[in-house]
Amino acid sequence: MDADAFWEMIERSDRETGARQERLAWLDAELSLRSAEEIADFSMWWISATSRLCAWDLYAVYCSVLGWGSLDGFEYFANWLVSLGRTAFEQVAAIPDSVIELPQLLRLLELRRVRLANDEFPVWSMEEEPEFELLGYVAFDPYVKVAGLDVVHLGDAVRARGVQGKFPLMGADFDGEGWDFSDETEMNRRLPRLARYRAIR
Repeated sequence: MDADAFWEMIERSDRETGARQERLAWLDAELSLRSAEEIADFSMWWISATSRLCAWDLYAVYCSVLGWGSLDGFEYFANWLVSLGRTAFEQVAAIPDSVIELPQLLRLLELRRVRLANDEFPVWSMEEEPEFELLGYVAFDPYVKVAGLDVVHLGDAVRARGVQGKFPLMGADFDGEGWDFSDETEMNRRLPRLARYRAIR
């Protein structure tokens, strides 16, 4: 499985399903039809993609969007960004500040604004929130079924392909230079689009 096939599977899983559980089931079924090598390739591309998102500036975006942040939550946010498809992923991976231009995120921010104004909680449902934890594990069961091996061997197969994931984060694995997210001057310099959005809200 090459990168094009990986992204096609990610995007088809969105087009051909509705709720997140349906999407997970679709991917499970599709991967279960593949060889163990193809499933390991899928996992390799998944890890390569999410690892590209491990940057200080994107972590700042995540914390700003949610109003708080955790390392686990950031991983699930990265999963969600990959779930949006290749175009959105490449845009954000190249320019983290461009995340504020994603229509999917703008819709969620508007929902949050309206619901907070009406004292409605939670502001996002489980289907809506910009985190997708379970998508990160979708290759595990198919690999165990097809390969007949413990899921630990899937990690070995990915590393054998020369890929080492950055998640789970241990606090010092971000790309770029760390900075104080509460520093408005630095926020304006590093993430001007997000800073402008926050200023007009």
